[in-house]
Amino acid sequence: MPQLPPPAEAVGPLIRGIAVLRELTAAPGGRRSPGELARSTALARSTVDRIVATLARIGYVRTEGREVVLAPQLMELGNAYLLAVGLPDLLGPHADRLADALDESVSIAVPDRDGIRFVHQATRRRSLSLSFRIGDLLPADRTAPGPLFAADRGRPAHEPHDWPALPPPSAAAGASLSFEQRTEQAGRDGWSVDDQLIEPGLVALAAPVRDPAGRQVCAVSVVSHTSRHTAEDLRAALLPQLLAATGEMELELRHGPPPTTESERPTAAWTADAKQEAGSDFVESLARGLSVLTAFGSGRSSLTLSAVAQATGLPRATARRALITLHHLGYISQEGREFGITPQALDLGFAPLSRLTLPQLAQPHLRDLCSRLHDSASMAVLDGTDIRYTARAASERIMAVRIDVGTRLPAEATAMGQVLLAGQHGGTGRAELAVLLERVAAQGYAMVSDELEHGLRSIAVAVRDRAGRTVAAVNAAMHAQRNSPEQTLADVLPALRGTAERIEADLRVAGRFAAVQG
Repeated sequence: MPQLPPPAEAVGPLIRGIAVLRELTAAPGGRRSPGELARSTALARSTVDRIVATLARIGYVRTEGREVVLAPQLMELGNAYLLAVGLPDLLGPHADRLADALDESVSIAVPDRDGIRFVHQATRRRSLSLSFRIGDLLPADRTAPGPLFAADRGRPAHEPHDWPALPPPSAAAGASLSFEQRTEQAGRDGWSVDDQLIEPGLVALAAPVRDPAGRQVCAVSVVSHTSRHTAEDLRAALLPQLLAATGEMELELRHGPPPTTESERPTAAWTADAKQEAGSDFVESLARGLSVLTAFGSGRSSLTLSAVAQATGLPRATARRALITLHHLGYISQEGREFGITPQALDLGFAPLSRLTLPQLAQPHLRDLCSRLHDSASMAVLDGTDIRYTARAASERIMAVRIDVGTRLPAEATAMGQVLLAGQHGGTGRAELAVLLERVAAQGYAMVSDELEHGLRSIAVAVRDRAGRTVAAVNAAMHAQRNSPEQTLADVLPALRGTAERIEADLRVAGRFAAVQG
């Protein structure tokens, strides 16, 4: 079925901007050149350049050489949906406990058009490990939750959709049944099985979770491999525990905590200033349109036009046109005067960005710091009594600090190590070290000169997660002759702190629902 033409009041720049984001999401590594984006979207190169400049100004993409790359801040659009639906926060802990109890991977999925979309993953790490991500969309007819959702609607869904390349279904027992037959069976049984339909060797068992009104809001799947369970064995052995867990989830939905008002970016008022500063390169209608998605969140799953305008700081007429456009594209639903955000918001970069590690989040910021200071910048984590370097940006000076990722150094003797030790709770064993670490914690940085090598100075600050825990440290390292300690504090420390703050900002967004590995 061809895409319906946009309504007369649709915002053209918003449609074109989302087309660019979708192309980047589908691209390997989330990156493409502007020329490739122009060809794949059939947009003029000048239009793509203005869209990229606007998205970079928002923080949703960045440029690396000749390529445009998805940036972690884009995940705030998917976060808005996950906050609005509330399922990961409310039911995720139950899924995590079920995964621990069964020693199998557990997923929570919601219906999305003719597919299912994952909103929570509790994955067991094995040699044969699942590669599903939060935000991934799979065809309903080749999954365990699909028949459950179809049975709830009273019919299978067969809307056309461009599915990613999947291996052909195996000749397992489940493949002999049509989707209609599996839907009827799921309606009778109250559970459903995927017997190697999505991929040979993968089996899954799913059960529905219903709200107090009896509506199915999601499905929980236990996913395994045929080396551990057959589909029948999975059902016979694990169904009672799965049904017990979904029963607890339904109680949670009935007596869940009151909604909060958490928001990542609550207003679009800044777009006028950005337009004034950037001029014609900034497409204000695109920035304002995307901000409408961030109006939704925890405690704001359903909003009127007036509430959207108030949350974003947009005029009602502007908010209305953005809602019309986003509804046409499938990112907004409407019932009467109420609007809601749909799971399709996770289509905008969320799945590929959810795989980023902390070193990958930090790397572009370390490069920026290195280019500003012309000194090496690094990130490290605590590994026993040592620090281990996890990301590096080396300067091009003739005499520069040369340390490879993976290098280990004694924590006590390094600035990053002292910052990491100061961020720990509990005793350190030696009185003189305890005094040093108290000073580091109080001043918010550590500076070390001539400890590891004569003439080497390093200054470091902490990187903290959403909960305020120190998870890493970043530093700038230089020859001591280039700056006095006083100059280092005056010139280098503010830039270093700014870098840590930008890494933390990306970590807050990327780590809200996805587990960011160190």
